[in-house]
Order: sequence, then structure tokens, then C-alpha cells
Amino acid sequence: MVEETKKSVRIDLNLFKLQLYLKPEVELTLHFDSPSRRFYLSVIGLVVHEMKKRGRFASVSLEDHIEVLALLNQTVGGSAGSSKKEHLLSRIYRKWKDALPDLENAPLFKVVGRKKRYDESMDRVYGFSEGEKDSWANLFEYKGSHEHVRLRFSIDRLGAGLDDVIIVFGEYPERANADAWEGFIASLKEMGADPSRSARADHELSAPWSPLRRPGRWISSMPGRRQWAMRFALIGLVAGAAALAAWKFNFFAPRIEVASIEKMAFPLPDRPSIAVLPFRNLSDDPKQDYFSDGLTEEIITGLSKVPYLFVIAGNSTFTYKGKNVKVQQVSEELGVRYVLEGSVRKAENRVRITAQLIDAIKGHHLWAEQYDRELRDIFAIQDEITMKILTALRIQLTEGETARVLEKYTDNLQAYLKILEAFGYLNEWKINEAIRITEEARALDPRSAMLYGLEAWAHVHNLFSPSSTRMQSLDKAFESAQKCADMDDQLFSCRMILGFVYGLKREYDRAISEGKRAVELNPNSAIAATFLGYILRFAGRYEESLKELERALRLNPRNPAFALIHKGGTYLVMRRNKEAIAACERAVELFPNALVPYIFLAVAYGLEGRMEEARSAAAKIMELQPNFSIEHYATILPYKNNADSDLIINGLLKAGLKWQ
Repeated sequence: MVEETKKSVRIDLNLFKLQLYLKPEVELTLHFDSPSRRFYLSVIGLVVHEMKKRGRFASVSLEDHIEVLALLNQTVGGSAGSSKKEHLLSRIYRKWKDALPDLENAPLFKVVGRKKRYDESMDRVYGFSEGEKDSWANLFEYKGSHEHVRLRFSIDRLGAGLDDVIIVFGEYPERANADAWEGFIASLKEMGADPSRSARADHELSAPWSPLRRPGRWISSMPGRRQWAMRFALIGLVAGAAALAAWKFNFFAPRIEVASIEKMAFPLPDRPSIAVLPFRNLSDDPKQDYFSDGLTEEIITGLSKVPYLFVIAGNSTFTYKGKNVKVQQVSEELGVRYVLEGSVRKAENRVRITAQLIDAIKGHHLWAEQYDRELRDIFAIQDEITMKILTALRIQLTEGETARVLEKYTDNLQAYLKILEAFGYLNEWKINEAIRITEEARALDPRSAMLYGLEAWAHVHNLFSPSSTRMQSLDKAFESAQKCADMDDQLFSCRMILGFVYGLKREYDRAISEGKRAVELNPNSAIAATFLGYILRFAGRYEESLKELERALRLNPRNPAFALIHKGGTYLVMRRNKEAIAACERAVELFPNALVPYIFLAVAYGLEGRMEEARSAAAKIMELQPNFSIEHYATILPYKNNADSDLIINGLLKAGLKWQ
């Protein structure tokens, strides 16, 4: 239940829905489930965006934004109702005017019913009262004639402020409001400007706010008008299915009893802990258990390979199979915070798979999704769904954007699992094992350019190993990174790692060029921004480095450790020691086994005269890498300014670390 004081309006341009939480007893989602309706939600987004720019509620003249309206109409609106720019304002005026008297049957959106309470029957849909309908109608205002339309999204009448309204678009919920709206419009311009984009885009690590999953060559080969009609039909299917699934999840999810930490049979681990319950077979045929059981086992296997997750073994979770158990019970009996549960339903030639992740301690859902597929190759479907669920869980629980990048390495589940294993070895500094596993993954999917990028990253790690020959490792890293870029020059990750390796080779102009190219290919990637910031620090361009690292933190505020580490490093070489310490201390809270922030902390503490803390950081360095030596580390410092390298070397010596 929403608290009395909570007021929130969420304009979700990804799922095309408007969610309002203004009163505890009335929670409403308006669905924009057709091209015309999607257009009108986008108009609401435009109005809110303009009001937020002004910092106050105000009527917004749509005549001043006719070009944006035309773009919205052409793309998400499918030119529904009118394809001519001069007819747009009268169309908006008429639809808005017709929406206000009859909210439930409004042409702008679809209202299904209010949220059920826990103690109410689950087989009924509850309509809104007349008073509730009137109050929601007050959300919309309009002024002027057909030629001069001014609109206002007037939720202030219901007691909510402008700051309570957020615009969300794309796969990252933390990116909202101005960034979301600008990214949405940029994506639409890209789509409208180049409707015949190659099917190769399916394999790109594209910007996260693509409103259209590229459908492939068979659509691109159609005549222009038919091609766009088919694209918009696909958009409608995807958006409608997503909105329906989200509505069902938000409105009909059963109440979850909160688990008690005190009652847990085992102490909670110091990392995210999860139990995967056996997926339920909802098909009529019990013989289909093999599919749901296999899906469960694949998910457990995959999660077990994720560093920094604590995963309960399948032998324990399968004891709950066929039993009607509560999430609270599972959490307390197994000593875990998170529980994943799901179901599989097969009918004729289709299969539907649902999954949801639950935080048992807080008693609410973190994530839910539904997948519908044709039964052409059931094991290929199992692999695909397993990869999607693994990625979604890792985004929620650990690595954020990094997990999404990893999903693009390969479409082969077995290769994907080896990638997870390789990253586990890298985090444990077992570099040779990581390289071996990466080579095995490449053998499973030799067409994947990204696997060469991973191999390059493993060789970069090997540079830090005292037993490695620096030039050999650097040559191998460069060879793999160049191979990645040669196989697909549009993958931002390939450009990113190639730029990083150029930086290690002290070829700073090339490094910066490749880093900027990675950002151009994916301007909303926090990882690309972090790497560019790192490269700029190598080259002594500190202010530019900070700017990119700040942008990375803004793009990925929920998983900021990587950007914080390198922000601390930039502050350090700028001799801003206190700020370096603050950033790195925060980084080690989030990522306690990372080596680099302790190196920066050892130096910064010493420069500030905090010698006890400097020696403590030095001890942690030796704990994480027992063979660490300053002599070897000095050979891999890639700073253009020798004074920066000297600062770090002398700081580590002062902290008590040995030269050899």
C-alpha cells in the first residue's frame, strides 16, 4: 500500500503507461496501448518536460513545438488520425476535449480498474467511482481554439507538485526526467531519419533507449509504407504486451509477508543472497516438468557463476517443488534475502514463462517479466529465457549496466555461462584460468566479436600480475582488442577496450580518439564514459576526465563503484586528496575486494598525514594481491606526466609497501 504522504506520478515512455499514486485507496495506471494513444502520452511527456524546464505549472503552447509533435506523430503515433502536420493541433484539441467528460472510455488512454486490495476477490475488476473519475479528469486542462492549443498536466489540483512527476524511458529506471525525455526524442529522430537501418543493429550495443527492437531484414526489404506499417504494428504488440504484463504484475501481485532476520535459520551472507524456487509447470501434462525443471537448473547454474552473489544450491530449493510455500518461509528457512519464483505454461505450439524477483526482507517485488515464445526449438527457448532472466537478476542485484553489456557477448547460453565463469576468475585474480575459459567461450561462438574484447580485458588484468611479462601481455591485449574492433566497428565496447589498451601503450591521441568513438556509439553508457575518463586522466587532461566520470555517475547512480574508483584516481593526480579519499572510501564500501581504490587510498592517506590508515590500506593491497610489488606496478603506470607516476610510487613507498 502506498503511504499517505507519498505522491508520485510516473510517465513511462518505455511501456507507454501513466502511473499515479496520489491516494492510498486509489492507485491508477492509464494504458496507452495503440499508436494514437502512445502519441498522446508523448504529448503529456512534452508538456511535463516544458513545465519542468520553467520550474512551475503552466499551460504549454503546442504551436511552439509543432516539429516535435510531427516527429511523435510520425514515429510512436504511426501517423494515426492525421499524417499532416497542419492537422495535429486540431486533432489534439478534439481528443483532449472528448477525454475529459468520460475518463473511463477516454480516447487518450484505457482505464481497466483500480488496484485490488489483499482481502478482496481476485476474480473481479473494480471500476472507479464517479468522484474518482472526476478527480482524474482534472489531470488534464486545455485552452484556446483548434489553431492555438495550450495544454497543462494539472496534477497540482490533486495535491501533487511538479517534482512528484517523473518521466522514464529506456531500460534504466534511474534515468528520468530531462535525460529520459531528451534520449526519447533523440531515439525517435534516429528512427525517423533512417528507417532502413541494417539488421546488423540487432548485434550492436546500442543506446539503452531504443523504442524499437530492430525487426530484421524481412521488414527492411518491404516497400517504405508497408515497412513502416509493419514496424508500428510490432511496436504496438511489444508495448501492449509489456503494458499488460506490468499492469497485471502491479495490480494483482499478492501481498508478501515480510521475512524476519531474527527468525532465519542461518545468518544472512554479506553479499546478495538468493534462492531460486522450482518453476511451476502450469501445463496440463505433468510430463512437461522436464522443461520447467531444466529452466530452474540453468538459472541456478548461471547465477552460481556470478561473482558477489550467494546462491542456494538446487538440491535445497527443489525440496520445495510441488509445495505451496510462502516467500517468507523460504527466506527464513534458507537464510536468504531474495527469492526468484516463476512458472511455465505450454499450450499447443506456444510457451509462456513468467518470473519475478522478490525482496523478502522488505516484502515487495523488485522485478517481474513474462516471455511468450513459439515452440520451435524448446531448448533454444530455454537458453534464451535463461540468459534474459540471468541478465535481469544481475542488473537488479549486482553489476547494473555491466550485466547488460555481458548479455550482448553471445547468444550461446553455454558460452555465456563461461563468460560468467571467466569474470569470476578475473575478480579472484586467477588470470590464467580466466584466459583459458574465455578461449573456450570463443570456441563455442567464434562469430562473437565481443568475446575478443573480453579476452583483451583478461590480458589487461595480466599486466598487474608480477609474474607476467608486461610487453607480451600488452601485445596480446592489443591484438584481441583490435580483432574485436575489426570484426564489428560499431560495437562501443570494442572501441572502449581498444582505447584503453592504446592508453596503456602511451599512444594518447589514439586512445582518446577510440574512447570518444565508444561514447559516440553509445552516449548513454556509463561504462564508456568511465573508460574515457580513465583515458583522459592518463593523458593529463584532468578536468575533462572529471567531467566524463561525473557523467558516468549520473548515468548509473545505482552501481557507481567503477566510476567512483577512477574519479578518486583523477582527484589524486590533481592533488585533491580529501576528495580522492571520499570517492575511494565510498567505492570500497560498494566493492570491498577491488585492488585499485586501496592503492589510491594508501597514497592519499599518506599525503594527508593519516599514516595509520595508509598502512591499513597497504595491508589490504597485500591481502588482495600477495605478490604485489611497487617495482612491477611502476612499469604499468601509463601516465603522460611523470610527476603523476612519481606521486603514486612515492606514496606507496611511504605507506610501507616494498619495492620488490
